[in-house]
Amino acid sequence: MKPKLLFLVTQDWYFCSHRFALAKSALAAGLDVVLATHVSDCGDLIRSAGIRLIPIKMRRGIRSPFAELFSILDLIRLYKRENPDIVHHVALKPILYGSIAARLSRVPHQIQAIAGFGFVFSSSRRKAGLLRPPVRAMLRWALAGRRSHVMVQNPNDAMMAGELGVSKERLHLIAGSGVSTDLFAPSPEPETGIPVVTLVARMLWDKGVGEFVAAVRLLKQRGVQLRAYLVGDPDPENPASIVVDRLEQWQAEGIVEWQGRRSDIKNVWAESHIAVLPSYREGLPKSLLEAAASGRPMVATDVPGCRSVVINGETGLLVPEKNAEELADAIETLINNKELRLKMGIQARKLVESEFSEKIVIEKVIRLYHQLLGRIS
Repeated sequence: MKPKLLFLVTQDWYFCSHRFALAKSALAAGLDVVLATHVSDCGDLIRSAGIRLIPIKMRRGIRSPFAELFSILDLIRLYKRENPDIVHHVALKPILYGSIAARLSRVPHQIQAIAGFGFVFSSSRRKAGLLRPPVRAMLRWALAGRRSHVMVQNPNDAMMAGELGVSKERLHLIAGSGVSTDLFAPSPEPETGIPVVTLVARMLWDKGVGEFVAAVRLLKQRGVQLRAYLVGDPDPENPASIVVDRLEQWQAEGIVEWQGRRSDIKNVWAESHIAVLPSYREGLPKSLLEAAASGRPMVATDVPGCRSVVINGETGLLVPEKNAEELADAIETLINNKELRLKMGIQARKLVESEFSEKIVIEKVIRLYHQLLGRIS
């Protein structure tokens, strides 16, 4: 029988966006691949790739204590029934709940893929502050044990994992899910007379959407000509989600053009001159990786994750977090200097090709699978 690899992810669309290529490569490498997730729009695509799909009720966010307990019990039953050789947990909630199920089911190997430390660790809200100590304690337990290998996406998260007790032998710094350098290829700047500045993300306050809108407002007050796109939907399951009424209000004021979620992100970057992400914290932001692969200069906050892609003065400009005025200044610098934009876009593409391509990332993870299975030393 083929060794069985089971992914635990909260949403099928996230799996398709961030782990689909890896799963297909695992199939090609001779593994039996299973996905446990909440199924919404991507079920047929996942099944068509030969991945067995198991719908589960676990969702992002915290519901009632009984609902969360039942989610854990369902996972325990699932793991005992499937008896996987490796479970690959993606993001904090699957790591916390999946680790309980894996230990009680005696799963031989766990991979804990930390895609950033999320709302609980990045937000200054009271709710996040109250949740942080217990979540930190639970994470310390979940990441412990010789059967648990931890994947992080940037050096800051690697340091935090070390503080949580993860040994160097079990810690793997791997650049997220990578980006397809074939799909996202450089293209000439659009020939529109007015520069287009674009933020691609879930519409969350913690992504710096509010600062982006404030910066665009400042620029327009200064008389700077630009068009500002917001691409992405709100995320009602996230406490930092921005309500639709607010997004529509900004659009009605003529500050930004909110386009909602788009599936043609490569076209988004082809239509844009500058990528912006003023996030408060990231693992490794896929939107910036895709912009960089497309040869676009970037403006982002000087925070973990963002600074891995935006090398200040080389691939883009870094600004302090929660500072709309400095964000506006950086955007204006790139608007006024086409030569600098093009130079940074070329360097951004080179950085992706050398460090963040999907091929490089997938090879590292597949090698880890083989090591855990004893296929290679």
